[in-house]
Amino acid sequence: MNILEDQMKLRKKAYTDWLRRKKKSNGQPYSENTISSYVSALTTAPARLSGIHLETTNVFEISDANQYRDMRLVMKRSENFDEVNEKAGNKAFQYSLDYYEDFLREKDSLAMSAPASDEGNENSASHTSVSNVPDQLLLDKNIILYGPPGTGKTYHTVLYAVAIIEKKPLNLLLQEAEADGYDQIKGRYEIYKANGQIAFTTFHQSYGYEEFIEGIKPKMLSGEDEESGSGDVAYEISTGIFKKFCETAQQPIVKASNDYGIRKDPTIWKVSLGGARGNQVKRDCFDNGRIRIGWDSYGEIVNDQMDYSRHGGEKILARFIDEMRHGDIVLVLYDEETIDAVGVVTGDYEWLKEMTEYKRARQVRWLVKDIRENILELNGNKVMTLGSVYRLNRIVLSDVLSLLQRQEASNINGIIEKNNNNYVFIIDEINRGNISKIFGELITLIEPSKRIGMAEQLMLRLPYSPELFGVPNNVYILATMNTADRSIARLDTALRRRFSFAEMMPDHGALASHFFQGELLNLSKMLETINRRIEVLYDREHMIGHAYFMNVNSKPSLDKLGHLFEHTIIPLLQEYFYDDYEKVRLVLGDNNKPEAEQFIVVDRVDVGELFGDVSEEDLEGSTSYTLNHKALGQIASYLKIYDFNRIK
Repeated sequence: MNILEDQMKLRKKAYTDWLRRKKKSNGQPYSENTISSYVSALTTAPARLSGIHLETTNVFEISDANQYRDMRLVMKRSENFDEVNEKAGNKAFQYSLDYYEDFLREKDSLAMSAPASDEGNENSASHTSVSNVPDQLLLDKNIILYGPPGTGKTYHTVLYAVAIIEKKPLNLLLQEAEADGYDQIKGRYEIYKANGQIAFTTFHQSYGYEEFIEGIKPKMLSGEDEESGSGDVAYEISTGIFKKFCETAQQPIVKASNDYGIRKDPTIWKVSLGGARGNQVKRDCFDNGRIRIGWDSYGEIVNDQMDYSRHGGEKILARFIDEMRHGDIVLVLYDEETIDAVGVVTGDYEWLKEMTEYKRARQVRWLVKDIRENILELNGNKVMTLGSVYRLNRIVLSDVLSLLQRQEASNINGIIEKNNNNYVFIIDEINRGNISKIFGELITLIEPSKRIGMAEQLMLRLPYSPELFGVPNNVYILATMNTADRSIARLDTALRRRFSFAEMMPDHGALASHFFQGELLNLSKMLETINRRIEVLYDREHMIGHAYFMNVNSKPSLDKLGHLFEHTIIPLLQEYFYDDYEKVRLVLGDNNKPEAEQFIVVDRVDVGELFGDVSEEDLEGSTSYTLNHKALGQIASYLKIYDFNRIK
């Protein structure tokens, strides 16, 4: 992989996205057609200039604004500049020349203004090393990788995600993939995913707000579910995948060696000690650093064979004995809205045989006790029940720490540190979902300037919880879209304004030449020819990606190539051209081959022979098309896709 070429591609993508964010004098964004014409003119026009000497005709090799300014002035002195500019249409070349310098200077300005630390600053985390990095796309919080099928969009989400999390330039990850192999980076990706820093979802037509943010879902109950009472079915507010991910990204990091023994991602438990308010059991627990519950009649050891039908308590005992872990946090019930102590579990389950009741115990370290703290709002305006032990799923560690700070608990700041990690939420096939339905109010909250901690921070009250919700500044949204399904021009306008776009086109250079049946077949040239024909007959958004051919490229065989064409390439072309087989034949070069080498063979139907006397019927000669399986096994059929003048 040529690093310089990668840098030019990335710089070109960054410039394209910069144009998408740029506004005209009337405040409106440029259309996709205008942006395309500007980028195209800047790509092709310099090579057409005459009477001047340029060190390169590819302006995207230039990253220094001053160097580019000198080059731009030389280009404008070309003897045929006006002619080339006119052919570009609407002075696209002239305008794009000027805009590219603005783009480079803006990059330099951001690099100079970026602070050394990235805490609490929107630009800092994203603008580090700007002067050394050609790809500024990773500065953006919301990115869409778009392009035809098979161009490596999903492959590149791994590189992008790891680059974002490790705060590295993308080109360094590309170099690593080239030197050490993609699997090594994929392994790091899987570790970050397991740690909760990466989440993945796929949009589809029935995907909705309820799955993404929050919704109401049914829940099967047993009579012992203390949070909801008895009954068969209840409805609960369920947190969606993106909201849950944002909550994780917002959580402070628990120091591994904190003095209080709080573990990473602790469960928050509600515990009743001898009932509500003050009582002897609670006082003993406060004085002796422990929590105690009952159901003494079952004895010290409980197991799956125990009969709980008479007294109940099966779930409570399972939570207290088996599920509660060292480092979890317990909130002690005072009344249905209030707690009077907070502690950290430090011991295993034990049986206090010296006690006359409430013999089941666990050691805790009390952080605060004998307080009165109303947690009704923290608990989603849901009162606590008298059930002895259950999880408080609506309350998270940051809520508990804020509560402790209000109570002036000593050295509580020594427990945690600010979460400066980056988190990447990946949305595959973003264009297949109903954006308005899925995102709802989130469409505003994902804007970088509206993120939590930014100057224009915005939090909205959700319709179901109703909780205040915002998107943390350390969350990046990385999406993919297949332009063969829907072009960018048809994408939801509100979404388009809030995302940067990175085009992923077929990389013909990734394919090599290989010998098949003693003949050298240039896979790169073959695919490039196919795609040029598709672009003329359809459009560039329906090209065929190089990824389809990578298996053949790595382990070449004619059987693999034939299988690929029969089961992937030809069906894809049939879909593109709505079974217009003449266009399929043109793409495959069948119009320039003898019939034996054609992939799609034309069969002229004699209606008279087929139907007999049709003089009174309005029937004309018909044409049918057949897949020629023999051609799939002939190297000449593939060679003549791009070399149709070949004699042999």
